[in-house]
Amino acid sequence: MPIPAQDITPFADRRRRVVETLRAKGGGIAVLPTAPEAIRSLDSDYPYRHDSDFYYLTGFMEPEAWLVLIAGKTDQAILFCRAKHVEREIWDGYRFGPDAAAERFGFDEAYPVEELDTRLPVLLAGQTDLYAPLGSCPALDAKLPAWLAAARMKARAGVHAPVRQHDLRALLAGMRLVKDASEVAALRRAGQISAAGHLRAMRAARPGMHEYEIEAELLHEFRRSGAQGVSYNSIVATGANACVLHYRAGDAVLADGELLLIDAGCEYDSYAGDITRTFPVNGRYSGPQRTLYDLTVAAQVAAAEATRPGARWNEPHEAAVRVLAQGMLDAKLLTGSLDGVIESGAYSRFYMHRTGHWLGLDVHDVGDYREDGEGDGERVWRRLQPGMVLTIEPGIYVRPGDDVPEAYWNIGIRTEDDALVTDTGCELLTRDVPVDADEIEAIMRG
Repeated sequence: MPIPAQDITPFADRRRRVVETLRAKGGGIAVLPTAPEAIRSLDSDYPYRHDSDFYYLTGFMEPEAWLVLIAGKTDQAILFCRAKHVEREIWDGYRFGPDAAAERFGFDEAYPVEELDTRLPVLLAGQTDLYAPLGSCPALDAKLPAWLAAARMKARAGVHAPVRQHDLRALLAGMRLVKDASEVAALRRAGQISAAGHLRAMRAARPGMHEYEIEAELLHEFRRSGAQGVSYNSIVATGANACVLHYRAGDAVLADGELLLIDAGCEYDSYAGDITRTFPVNGRYSGPQRTLYDLTVAAQVAAAEATRPGARWNEPHEAAVRVLAQGMLDAKLLTGSLDGVIESGAYSRFYMHRTGHWLGLDVHDVGDYREDGEGDGERVWRRLQPGMVLTIEPGIYVRPGDDVPEAYWNIGIRTEDDALVTDTGCELLTRDVPVDADEIEAIMRG
């Protein structure tokens, strides 16, 4: 059956912005394919997931699709997609086909994807600038030389082919940095569902369970709440496993007295949630665990207070590092002065990653973290502005060592929330699951 109707206005507005940008640069044509289907093994596919840039401009989620935008005498938005095919729909499900896709998604024209190779040279002819995701799509890279060669064959008729090529991804990355209202709504819902999964995991966890059982609780809550799936591979790490940053849920047994670190989020309407919580398997933090846990929460508070319009990207990180480094000194994990351990980078033994990343259609979303400075052309950290969405995720990871107090060995903690930059500061979108240690213990008792 057809996919339920959706508001196409945001997608049409984004296409219009791209065309206006191309026109401001002198005109041109943009070509963008969606992601290919991928074989898992033999004749079994991985679950299909469209290309994020393609979806951002179209809202169209079928494979084998291409978008063409033209900024010229007549602006055009053209879709190439799979033709209607009754027999294949019996096996694989509903297809829009070109006519229905053009009507539903607001394209000026739409054609069967089989006509791509004959129509693209015609569309390229007369254009001087081509915008495409160069070097990132094997299908495009394979087809483009032939299209350009065919367009150049019209030179004797006075029609030129594109002479300049530009990476479309850079243009779209800048657009995607600032979210519109529809994107914020999707991210907010992704955060709510992700939080519900974490709450379910807290209530389910107990000594003797396996990490994969907790992962199953997360997946159950995500899907039952309407998410399409996970936005990244879930990290469910107990005990020493929590000191492995990209650990995958395995068969380790949750032990009494250990912590469980869960870094997991769902994908809702193609937008990512991303939350990390760390809690005691038996429902109560030990003294050393509570010391380091409260430290990460304090670091997150400091980073959130530094997340505001006009602040540079690195300011939240620097605020978190200062709190964490002082806590490491207080806990005798480090020795020396606060400025000294920061300047030397000694703190990175226990905190080796950044405090956040962009969030959106991808969990590690696109967008430069630096921008051109004023005057001398030096690249500087980007200034935050309302509508940007990022994570705030300080952590501390203590592996055993002769110079490390044994009470802290194998404690790994991370506290992560999704933050929307507002006009006055930031809003944490994922606080439906608490971070306060007393609140977490109360949930687990309940």
